[in-house]
Amino acid sequence: MAVTFTGYTSYTDDLLGANIDLTNDTIKVALVESAYTFSASHEFFDDITDEIVGTGYTAGGKTITEPTITAGVFDAADVEWDGAIFTTAGAVIYKDTGTPATSPLIGFLDFGGNQTPATQPFKIIWDATGIISVSLV
Repeated sequence: MAVTFTGYTSYTDDLLGANIDLTNDTIKVALVESAYTFSASHEFFDDITDEIVGTGYTAGGKTITEPTITAGVFDAADVEWDGAIFTTAGAVIYKDTGTPATSPLIGFLDFGGNQTPATQPFKIIWDATGIISVSLV
């Protein structure tokens, strides 16, 4: 499955202001339905509508584990939902503060259409170049 990552405008502000620490804060990935419409102006997790509901999925998503930043690249372990029976069209990466209204958004993954696993693991395999890459020219 090919995915496209698009950053939220507020993440750029948080990154430059050092409000999000990708390796020490709790960073999560939550799945959304095709009805969710990405807007770069969304700022916090409570702006996200149409989070999926289904077997093998817990509201709020999963914590991204084994985060690293090396040479301007943020990477982590792949994320997997076992026994997945749901339909998802994308995912939202965000910093979890414990309160959706204060949990800043980082980026959106567009899966390019509905993905419907049937009692098998659903896995997001991060690109070999990392989840987020920043390069200075």
